[in-house]
Amino acid sequence: MTTPATGEKPWKEHGLTEDEYERISELMGREANHLELALFGVMWSEHCCYKDSKKELAKFPTTGPAVLQGPGENAGIVDVGDGYGIAFKMESHNHPSAIEPFQGAATGVGGIIRDIFAMGARPIASLDSLRFGDLDDHRVKSLLNGVVAGIGTYGNCMGIPTVAGETVFHPSYKGNPLVNAMSVGILRTDKIFRGRASGVGNVVILAGSRTGRDGIKGASFASEELSDKDADKRHNVQVGDPFMEKLLLEATLEILDRDLVVGLQDLGAAGLTSSGCEMAGRAGNGLRMDLDLVPLREEGLLDWEMMLSESQERMLLIVEPKNVPAVREVFDKWDLLATAIGEVTDDGNFTLARGERILASVPAAFLTEKAPVYSRPFVEPAYFKERKKADFSALLGCPDLSKLLIDLLATPNLSSKHWVYEQYDSTVMLDTVFGPSGDAALLRIPGTAKGLALATDCNGRYVYLNPERGAMIAVAESALNVAAVGAKPLAITNCLNFGNPENPEIFWQFVKATDGLAEATRVLETPVTGGNVSFYNEYDGKAIYPTPVIGMVGCLENIEKRVSHGFKNAGDEVLLLGKSREELGASEAHRFLTGRDEGEVPEIDLAAVKSLIDSLVEAAKLGLLHSAHDVSDGGLLVALAECCFPSKLGLKLSWTGEISPAAAFFGESRPRAVVSLDAKNLGSLEDLLVRNSVPFTNLGKTVPRDEFSLSYNEARVDATVSALLASWRDSFRKLAEI
Repeated sequence: MTTPATGEKPWKEHGLTEDEYERISELMGREANHLELALFGVMWSEHCCYKDSKKELAKFPTTGPAVLQGPGENAGIVDVGDGYGIAFKMESHNHPSAIEPFQGAATGVGGIIRDIFAMGARPIASLDSLRFGDLDDHRVKSLLNGVVAGIGTYGNCMGIPTVAGETVFHPSYKGNPLVNAMSVGILRTDKIFRGRASGVGNVVILAGSRTGRDGIKGASFASEELSDKDADKRHNVQVGDPFMEKLLLEATLEILDRDLVVGLQDLGAAGLTSSGCEMAGRAGNGLRMDLDLVPLREEGLLDWEMMLSESQERMLLIVEPKNVPAVREVFDKWDLLATAIGEVTDDGNFTLARGERILASVPAAFLTEKAPVYSRPFVEPAYFKERKKADFSALLGCPDLSKLLIDLLATPNLSSKHWVYEQYDSTVMLDTVFGPSGDAALLRIPGTAKGLALATDCNGRYVYLNPERGAMIAVAESALNVAAVGAKPLAITNCLNFGNPENPEIFWQFVKATDGLAEATRVLETPVTGGNVSFYNEYDGKAIYPTPVIGMVGCLENIEKRVSHGFKNAGDEVLLLGKSREELGASEAHRFLTGRDEGEVPEIDLAAVKSLIDSLVEAAKLGLLHSAHDVSDGGLLVALAECCFPSKLGLKLSWTGEISPAAAFFGESRPRAVVSLDAKNLGSLEDLLVRNSVPFTNLGKTVPRDEFSLSYNEARVDATVSALLASWRDSFRKLAEI
């Protein structure tokens, strides 16, 4: 179909297909005008309507005893008791960060924070999950430095601590980094607000910053593949102002506390378009906006630019007419604009006007509920079975396992990331008990004796080699991280980062990974409360490794019962919980020695994961443990070294087994954890583990010396804690700094 006068295809510039254009014409009973097509283009993009992923996302469990709000709102909410709820969500800002790393990362943080206070919650913590290419590439270093600076600047200026996260490096992310931001807030359970345009005749107020040209078509841009020609797309990236957001946060929470609004929504992807039509759609009402009334940052914005602008630090409010003066008074006090730009209507239409002149009128349901939902074809990739073949001779025959450990601790993925997180304020607000570098962050829940545990996790290499199993492990490890500090895992948010879903092999990865996520969250009883799908993560036709990042939230009933990852006392017993198997595939050690990603991903028994989680939580509650740390990337020796670093206590361990020394030291079998405890509690812990059917091995004791001495069967590793610490602590800064 073409426009008769010009022969042009009007849908193309809006990212629509010809079939979608014809469907729009059929729904409307006429051809949509340019502005209406712009609305459809952004609302029917994958980023906004999940047209390629919705059917697979339906597999996730989304309800549970603690869930107060599941998917469909700005953020999910779980109940932590004492009248408090925790709002949390994770989203991606990958494409913007690839083009403009500082602003891309900064506005990613700002956008997810607004999702939290839009629910009526005060943000209390941020987390980030980052992926980059190899650090021997100057562009990758520039991206890393820009992203870290953007996250730190925005969060620090907001006064919200960045308490946890991960930073991972692999060549597949060279051109397309991943920047996933998570925000967490606290609210009273009787003060939850939702994004609904309720009440015909109520006033629509646009509050916060003026509208400019930054971020126009950002949502559509997120549904495109990147290439080396995208440097000129900086106009698609929003520009953030954290000081403005701080004012907007305080003003919004004040009007919510005073019950001055009926509904509200932050302006994120697709700006006024998504916030307006989604609020109308949820309430079953219509919404009319007068674009002449929208405060502008610059003159000459076209109608479609105004509607698709993603200028930051803006909120859309639905207010009863009687409360409009009070709302304006609050925003005036915080030196912010609050402008009435429309009203709620009873016709179900999303209507845009200039004065009395109608520019566009579309039933809100056409933009939201009637968006297409696709069932993409999928096929097992050619690499899948081929990559199962692996030659582990380099690791099995490694002549110096002590040197291998020191070298591994210096690699970008396993070394200390203090260069990253020291640029973030992790203690502002004074509720952070455990910050970055542990298994999970731990915060006090004000007004209670409880603690809030937070972690993010995903191993993209695992998911690439076995999407279903790798996704299960991502959920399992994030849950174990939370349990290691003594907290019970409650629920997750996620950010599902994949390549082009129109490629059947990529979509196969997505289908299998969501199968794994669904099964793991069901067995571990950690429902999905919301999240984000980020497709089209490709650069010059090469896809990233599939990376479904998990953000886990857990609750510790008594924060005084918390457990850290570092050894505490000399002479403590050290136990390995869980079963070690002959598993070298997909391991950090194998990749370090060979440069190859191959072999089978470690087995994962979800029932065993649940038993280990329950055991760690119960042991912490009973006060049996001095430390706990999950065994994951790098294997047992890396985990043991990390346990030594905080106190600089040493180890003298000896044990036997049936697997090879390479697998015992560097294999990544799941689920496992290292714990330490006073000898007087050993019997009680062993009884608990036997009762929960958790296998365990007594490895030996901590020692008050600079010694790291381990023997397994006939193999030995001998080093000093100080040498291991120096390798782990000092290497990353040298690699990262420009």
